[in-house]
Amino acid sequence: MAERVLAAGSATAADLAERFGVSLMTIHRDLDDLERQGVVRKFRGGVTAQPSAVFESNVQYRLKTMRAAKEAVADHALRSVEPGMAIMLDDSTTALEIARLLRLGKITPLTVVTNFLEAVNLLAGRRGIHLMALGGDYDPLHSSFLGVSCVEAVQALRVDVCFASTSAVHGGYAYHQEQHIVSVKRAMLDSAARRVLLIDHTKLARPALHRVAPLSRFDLLLVDDGASPEALRDLDEHQVRYEVCATKGDDDRAGAT
Repeated sequence: MAERVLAAGSATAADLAERFGVSLMTIHRDLDDLERQGVVRKFRGGVTAQPSAVFESNVQYRLKTMRAAKEAVADHALRSVEPGMAIMLDDSTTALEIARLLRLGKITPLTVVTNFLEAVNLLAGRRGIHLMALGGDYDPLHSSFLGVSCVEAVQALRVDVCFASTSAVHGGYAYHQEQHIVSVKRAMLDSAARRVLLIDHTKLARPALHRVAPLSRFDLLLVDDGASPEALRDLDEHQVRYEVCATKGDDDRAGAT
């Protein structure tokens, strides 16, 4: 059931009951369990895996969304990476696209620091890449390591550039739904000589609960070419330095970090 909701983005209880051949009471009980696990959130008559102002999508859902946009942003981001650098990747699926490109081995030697288990699995053992995995409390919903231990591990390092993403950008600030994610991202920004914000266009002018940092904290914001003129004007009004990245394909499903 979780796989079906994550693949579709949302579903009604009635559709799920019909699909699995069980009663609505059984479906609602199972959906309650999935909500408690943080996989989905319920609304009247169904559930959704899509993000909201206070709910960050499960990593398995985020891995499937806005792939063309994330690939375009990641490809553009690599223009600022040179052999010999130390870079930090946060636990966003946008930064994961950078890891996918790095595993091709075209930019080496390189030191890569990350708290994202997905990125660790991609880069482990790759020739020319010195991989540093940040420890902490493992969070299965984000497939990353978080908490005080992770923050302290980040604070002990200094990297050339940090590539990070957030769930929302609005009014000159970057936002995220979850406070324990925010603390790690802030520490990462503090540890870097240069900071690059990676976002897909669906994150512009949308809300999330916690401020991560003012956009002025970033040296550059990268966004795909699906961004509307109105959203880009808002960035201009806040004097944000940004670059628009050309996509190779269309993907209209709303993304998360």
